[in-house]
Amino acid sequence: MKKILLLLLIVVYAFSIERSFLEPHEAFKVKLEQQDEKIVANIKLGKDIYLYDEQLKILITKPEKKDITKKLLMPKPEEYDEFIVHFDEVTIDIPFSLLKKEINSDYFDVELKFQGCSKAGLCYAPMSETISITLSKALDKPTNISEDTASNNTNISESDSIVNTLKDKSAILVLATFFGFGLLLALTPCVFPMIPILSSIIVKAGDNEKLTASKGFFLSLVYVLAMALAYTIAGVIAGLFGANLQVALQNPYVLVTFAFIFVVLAFSMFGYFKLELPQSLQTKLNKTTEGKEKQGIWGIAVMGFLSALVVGPCVAPPLAGALVYIGQTGDAVLGGAALFVMSLGMGVPLLLIGLGAGKFMPKPGGWMEQVTKVFGIVMLAIAVWMLDRVLDPTLIMYLWALLFLGAGLFIKTFENLLVKLLAVVLLIYGTATFVGALSGATNVLKPLEKFTSSKVVSATTDVKFIKIKNLEELDQGIKASNKPVMLDFWAEWCVSCKELDNITFKDEQVKKVLENFTLIKADVTKNTDDDKALMKKFQVFGPPALIFFDENNKQIKAAKIIGYKNPQEFLEVINKNFK
Repeated sequence: MKKILLLLLIVVYAFSIERSFLEPHEAFKVKLEQQDEKIVANIKLGKDIYLYDEQLKILITKPEKKDITKKLLMPKPEEYDEFIVHFDEVTIDIPFSLLKKEINSDYFDVELKFQGCSKAGLCYAPMSETISITLSKALDKPTNISEDTASNNTNISESDSIVNTLKDKSAILVLATFFGFGLLLALTPCVFPMIPILSSIIVKAGDNEKLTASKGFFLSLVYVLAMALAYTIAGVIAGLFGANLQVALQNPYVLVTFAFIFVVLAFSMFGYFKLELPQSLQTKLNKTTEGKEKQGIWGIAVMGFLSALVVGPCVAPPLAGALVYIGQTGDAVLGGAALFVMSLGMGVPLLLIGLGAGKFMPKPGGWMEQVTKVFGIVMLAIAVWMLDRVLDPTLIMYLWALLFLGAGLFIKTFENLLVKLLAVVLLIYGTATFVGALSGATNVLKPLEKFTSSKVVSATTDVKFIKIKNLEELDQGIKASNKPVMLDFWAEWCVSCKELDNITFKDEQVKKVLENFTLIKADVTKNTDDDKALMKKFQVFGPPALIFFDENNKQIKAAKIIGYKNPQEFLEVINKNFK
């Protein structure tokens, strides 16, 4: 237990080092508002943040462009590190009379421009904020534009609406809402891989004794609570420190290690050896009357914790919304509680499996040995599924083929006729997968796609993306486009990204719609500094995420997509925001 706590402390410390700089919205809290017969520009600076005096400017941009900085009463700067700068807070009054004097008009766009740095050594990109004023109506209707409303879109994205739910609703309503989100997420691929893991645990528990419904439910509850704890800790860390929720435990070394663990579990279920705690630790545990139970419960808890982190980290709108809320407000208590109850909602199917297995599982006997071996095959399938994120697709096809063939040969030894029929199907499919791998196919669901007609092959033509590596290349790509732009955050280990590629983006209607867009892809597999900067820019905590821009290079925030969308859902977002 001490080692686990030490590991968690190390992880938190590592993230804290990375979080040495403030986000732009934290470093510069900007507000432009009309007060009586003037515009007040206010910038509240974060700790150890300063503004360059020479970069602090006020301009009229409409009806014509004019710099009026020198005609305003500007705040007094000070000297720091051989620069003339401003600290703490900057306030500038812009009288309507001056605007009218400079340009004879009733309609003005006034722009505040600034650039600042952190004492820690980071300089931020130049920033600006604009306000539109109608002088003849200004006194009747005050105008207030802040950085949060800089977008002209009246609609907001799904994840942003969830952020507002956290901000505006009572704690009880928030928790109830997120439990409902969890129930919906329980139907996604995030939870499916955990079902065979938990089922194998329950089968193993009932190997030598009768498993009651209450005990089956209790074992599942331990697993689900550990899973929920893992999601909550990882989510709070990601929200507070701006980290990619998935990438920390989705790099090749970690995935290969855990795939190996599942292979070891599989061979244990095949009866080659027995996994158990060291004898010295067992002796200490067994000094209590519940020693055996404690030994099993700790193992299940550890498996639930690790399964949540490695097997099923999906970024969906509710999760993204909670992370953005934590990042913006620093309220880790409500954000963490929301993530915890959402995880409990995701675990409801797992609890039902535990309750059902305990209720309907027959008495222990020789048949249990065969069932345990079947779950060993399932463990191997999970290992291959995890390796699919890091190994060459053709090699993965060979692994699936070997698994299907081996499973078919094993199941064929069963006496039941229906089971023998299933064995034949597995053998046929394994053979087809092996032939598909030899032909160069990479989709285990379509192993013979290379032998299909030209019509089918044409239907699977990939959508073409322009690949970018950093914010500069993204800006160039957007400015060079004369069409709306779709930016796709993608990673090799992202399962939902592959669903978008192989299902949504291969739909004929979707492909036709995407012809009207410039398509840009940001590969964030390696989580480099450039990758982090791109994700922070758009408040993305992990792929997949789709960001849209109109023909004027303005982001359409309402169209932002987090997580997987099927073709129909994707088209609904496009039709709603691009008419």
